Amino acid sequence: MAKFTPPPLDGLKRRIDRHRQLAGQRSGMFVRETFLMSREAAREKAREWFEEFPKAAYWTEVESWRQLEGDQIEFTMRRLPTAD
Repeated sequence: MAKFTPPPLDGLKRRIDRHRQLAGQRSGMFVRETFLMSREAAREKAREWFEEFPKAAYWTEVESWRQLEGDQIEFTMRRLPTAD
């Protein structure tokens, strides 16, 4: 019986890198900022964004987040550049 080996991920890694480069070049509709902070500092930063840029006017949201070692949180906040 043949042993299963996963396919190499080089092609996927290149596609992800290319996508990230292109995403950085286009301005898009939203303003995004990524942070790396302790859990409590991350909560406070998110509160600041929601206070300064209210969700109803700026569509502010935590776009993505992940927990890293040492109780560190990497997260991206997203909002519209201006309110109508």
